[in-house]
Formats: sequence, C-alpha cells, structure tokens
Amino acid sequence: MRILALDSSGLVASVAVVEQKGKEAVTVAEYTVNYKKTHSQTLLPMLDEIVKMTELDLNDIDGIAVAAGPGSFTGLRIGSATAKGLGLALEKPLIHVPTLEGLAYNLWGTRRIVCPILDARRGQVYTGIYEFDGDVLRILEDQMAVSIEELGEKLKSRLRPVVFLGDGVPVYRDVLSEQIMAGCDIAFAPANMNRQRAASVGSLAIQYYEAGKFGTAAEHRPDYLRVSQAERERAEREEREKAQLKNSE
Repeated sequence: MRILALDSSGLVASVAVVEQKGKEAVTVAEYTVNYKKTHSQTLLPMLDEIVKMTELDLNDIDGIAVAAGPGSFTGLRIGSATAKGLGLALEKPLIHVPTLEGLAYNLWGTRRIVCPILDARRGQVYTGIYEFDGDVLRILEDQMAVSIEELGEKLKSRLRPVVFLGDGVPVYRDVLSEQIMAGCDIAFAPANMNRQRAASVGSLAIQYYEAGKFGTAAEHRPDYLRVSQAERERAEREEREKAQLKNSE
C-alpha cells in the first residue's frame, strides 16, 4: 500500500509518501518546510520534487491522506483543494486525518499523555488529549477549541505526566510551566517532533485506510471547529445593523 500525505494545516507545509511493506510502514520521501511562504507557493512544488526524486507514478498510489483540521483556515483550504483535485484527477480515495491526531502520532510510543496545542488566537488553542495503547493512538478527549486555562484543568484532573507539542507551545510554554501546570510532571517535544509532519499523517492514514475510514474526494470537507474571522466579522456586522435598524424604528 502506498499513501501520498499532505499537511498544510499550520505554519508548516509537508508532503510525504509512505508505504506499507509487510508489517512495517516506511517513509519513502518527506519534504517539510517551516518558513515564511504561503502554502499555495510551496505545496505543489514540494510534491513535484518528491515525484521526480522518487520516480513516483501518482497513478500507483492507493490513497491521498490530508491533515483535515483544525488549523489555519487558509492552510486547510489549500491542503483540502490540493487533495481533492488530486483525488478527482487520479480517481483515488481521500483519507481524512484530524490534524491533532496526526500531530500526536509524532510521539508514538510515549507513556505520557500527548497534548498537541495549536495557537487558535483569541485566547484559545486547538487541542486534543491522547495516549498510546501499544501501537494504537487512543483519543481521551477529541479535538476542541478551548482556553489554555480550561485545558490545564482537564489535564490536571487526569493526574498523569503530559507532553506538549505544536505551534502553541512557544506562545504558552511559560504560562504552562510557571502557572497553569506548575508542580505537574510536564515535558515539551524536541524540535524534530514538535510540528506537523506529513509522514505521521501518512502512517496514521494507513491504519485508517485498512479500517475502511476513507471517502471520495468529492465528500471531503475540512474540520474548522470555529468559524473564520471573516465569517465572524460579518455576523457581528449584521448584528450591529439589526440593532441600529431596531433603534431607528
């Protein structure tokens, strides 16, 4: 089995090809960039480079895995559009991998609770709470958008060591260490494991594919969890206009 995996859900853009060989999943190629360029500039050129370097015929892949959110609204749309376009053109199924599950899978084998945090702004993080049961990633609390204080209360109630990763760590590391989780057994993932990786998305996608958890390109929709800033501002504007109209009557 051969999976093409894409992740543009955050600041990182990542493309990988992962194969299942017997009982082992092998990363054939991975191209990851964490730099100040838009994913519309990077994702397809990265894919093209992997195809050329590995002499890959895209018709030979079995499915396309995409980090499906939550995350950056723009990044999710670019990743979704790319995956859907490839899926429709190649007539391949799409494997919808929640962003935070893919991120948590970076830390396969840890005995700690795994807590990815993505900066959702407005005082919130996108997060989930996970653990590994042998080879299986178990969901203790599914993806959510909550304040860092609420997340801290959820974690402290479990009375277990925790490891954090994700782009929310630089934003909240000090407040977690010195205030919210002070005195708790917490750790932070090292640089090679602390951001989105398409190879993790692809490895997890193989498990999903074998379990029948995939769909068509036409069916795929990202998981935003929250409305976009533009949608929020439009709703606020409409509420103000309604209030003004009511006051003028």
